[in-house]
This record gives sequence, structure tokens and C-alpha cells, in this order.
Amino acid sequence: MLYQLLSMVGAVLILTGFALLQTGRLDRTDRVFNLLNFVGSALLTVVAVEDRRLGFIFLEGAWALLSLVPLLRPPRRSA
Repeated sequence: MLYQLLSMVGAVLILTGFALLQTGRLDRTDRVFNLLNFVGSALLTVVAVEDRRLGFIFLEGAWALLSLVPLLRPPRRSA
């Protein structure tokens, strides 16, 4: 039951970020967009590890790492 909940929350976070991007409410460089992707994909990675789904571990793990990179960069200063 816990892993079902984690997978639903993870999917909702990723889809929320995607929807906000598609509707122009977020930009791909927005920290919120990358945070939604990172947390969502990290949760889905946990579920994939528990279920031993190697393809999904690779996919979601890579997604999480790629979303983490912009979050670790220092924020841009306003001009």
C-alpha cells in the first residue's frame, strides 16, 4: 500500500511539472519545475527498486539525477 501511494505521488508531481510547463506557467529553468521532477522521479525510483524493475530504476534514477543538476547550481542573480 505504501509503495502504491509513493508511486501515485511521484507520478502526480512529474505530471504537474509537465502540465505547468506546457501551459506556460513554468519555464524549464524554473527551480520549481526541476524540484517537482526530482522529487517525483526519486519517489518512483524507490518504488522501482522495491519492485526490482531494472528498466524503471535506470529511467527514474537518470531522471532524478538530471533534474538534480540544475537544483545544485547557484541561483542566477537578477540584473
